[in-house]
Amino acid sequence: MTKKRIFKGNEVAMERLREIAGSVYDQLMKEEIPALEVSSRTKNNIVLSDEHNVWKYGEDVVQRSAKDLGGATGILRSLYTVDFITEMIKDGKSSTLREMYYISEGWNKAKFPAQDDSNKLAEDLEIITRCMREDFKLRPEEDGARVIGNITIEELNRKGDLKRINCKDDVGDSGYGIPYNVEQEKVRFKSVDADLILAVETGGMFDRLVENGFDEKSRAILVHLKGQPARSTRRFIKRLYEYSNLPVVLFTDGDPWSYRIFASVAYGAIKTAHISEYLATPSAQYLGITPSDIINYDLPSDKLTDQDISALKAELTDPRFDSDHWRSEINLQLKIKKKSEQQALAKYGLDYVTDTYLPEKLSEINLK
Repeated sequence: MTKKRIFKGNEVAMERLREIAGSVYDQLMKEEIPALEVSSRTKNNIVLSDEHNVWKYGEDVVQRSAKDLGGATGILRSLYTVDFITEMIKDGKSSTLREMYYISEGWNKAKFPAQDDSNKLAEDLEIITRCMREDFKLRPEEDGARVIGNITIEELNRKGDLKRINCKDDVGDSGYGIPYNVEQEKVRFKSVDADLILAVETGGMFDRLVENGFDEKSRAILVHLKGQPARSTRRFIKRLYEYSNLPVVLFTDGDPWSYRIFASVAYGAIKTAHISEYLATPSAQYLGITPSDIINYDLPSDKLTDQDISALKAELTDPRFDSDHWRSEINLQLKIKKKSEQQALAKYGLDYVTDTYLPEKLSEINLK
């Protein structure tokens, strides 16, 4: 049976959530129209943090005021959500974002019209409290990504006991599954025997590297990003980097959406810019596939769609891609009008990616 555990992060979250309710109460007692302020979550409000070297929200804020019906309903939902989260933490429970959306069905006029609205409110509460969703014990529906490599961890199991796991010897071919909460209270790193952390976008390529034994041959910790990586995956990579000081390298498809995957891991994403210092690893480097690779390795490719072209042009104005290297590669891709997948390397055989491509690409970058 699972032990009820309230960790320090949960206690801090409860205290700050109660401050939100207290603020609304105080405004009402002063006969003021209650309002809450939250950072504007737009690309125009993203700035580079000198302290953390990641992209954070700037000074632009949006006021959620009860001066109209929509604003009043939003504050009502906020208070119901604050109450739900604090009670859940006290009871030693956790909830998926989907469950919170359905629980609001019993909140009368405060019910959410769609899950996107409840997800955004959870993000607003993170911004206001400066806590993470994991401290609220809110978890996503999807399972975590996978890890294989010579790293030993201790994970708190359902019984409340620490279980030691080596992510090479104690797991099957699928690897160690990253839980939604990877903070110190849940997951502890005990030892790492490797030379680099290689984050891989697709499951097919992750499995190819595992089958070819790339983790052992190249002394690598392999992390499956599972497409756009979940917050827990980015946090795991960040914590592993801080523990081991190993270089972090990303291996993705060669398209604008994959470049954004890299940017989210290295510098943060717009949706989570308020916690970029916890999720992003600024030293992470992009390995490929690049537009130059499409030419140099004569890779099978597809024609860029109109959406791809629009995304590439948007990235030319994205501060996360503001470098000579990225401008050169993006402009090259717009010129050749091609994109390519990781699996296109199979043109040269199943061993080519581990025997030739990755060793060549790794030799070209500075692994600090």
